[in-house]
Amino acid sequence: MVSAAHTVLGEVAADRLGVVDAHDHLFIRSPLLPGQELDDVADAAVRLSGFGALGGGTVVQWTPYKMGRRIAELPALSRDLGVHIIAATGLHQAAHYPAELLDSVRDRLAELFLTELTEGIGDTGVRAGLIKVAGGFHGLDDHAVFTMRAAAEANRRTGAPIAVHLELGTGALDVLDLLCGQLGVAPGSVILGHLNRSPDFTVHRLAAEAGARLAFDGPSRANHATDWRMPDALRALADAGFADRLLLGGDTVTPDTPGMTYLLRRVRPRLELALGEALVEQILVTNPARAYSW
Repeated sequence: MVSAAHTVLGEVAADRLGVVDAHDHLFIRSPLLPGQELDDVADAAVRLSGFGALGGGTVVQWTPYKMGRRIAELPALSRDLGVHIIAATGLHQAAHYPAELLDSVRDRLAELFLTELTEGIGDTGVRAGLIKVAGGFHGLDDHAVFTMRAAAEANRRTGAPIAVHLELGTGALDVLDLLCGQLGVAPGSVILGHLNRSPDFTVHRLAAEAGARLAFDGPSRANHATDWRMPDALRALADAGFADRLLLGGDTVTPDTPGMTYLLRRVRPRLELALGEALVEQILVTNPARAYSW
């Protein structure tokens, strides 16, 4: 069986994904961000078109279950604008959901993930291409543990990657202890997100040594002012032999996030000056092709 990325238009060979925004959102809504929803199809089209015009080939939407994914809109956007889109199943932190919704899926969470990965999301026929879960600030609460257990089960049965929201970039090693140490998930199937928000180079190195994939997915909202550390963090990991672990994303979560076009218009040239074009090409093209193919 040949590994392929599972996009909203079907399977795509890994070497055809092109330049990949490894963590972003075309659509997302949460009670924690009232009035800041990304829910407009025309706006999503403008952002996706701009990304494609700058040479972008694929956007990976990390928006999980019941957070305004607008799955039915994604195939037409991808087809019309010529950019691959990979959609997510999964579950975010409990604070993003009503308690009754969480109660309704508690006994069938692994099966929900599995169905969305293998059969489709709702009645759209669109299959998810990754499982999105979330840790807490410097630790894992009961909800995170429960959700990650379900994600590990779905991963065992499919091979789909597990993408992890790290709250302010923290808790990476706790996540790996649970997913890989206790639950047996292959480290290469784990993508740790938001590491740029906690520029702890020692933790980055330990996570890379464990075999996980490391996503530096900013700039994000204005309270994460760590962008200037990102080139040094990436260089330290590459120099230590972990260039193949690194991913980049725009992580557009609110209307004022610079996002996916900024990733290629500003972040890419800045990193090319600091790291060299070959390494940035590897981070944007080669590494995500491996991370999202299963």
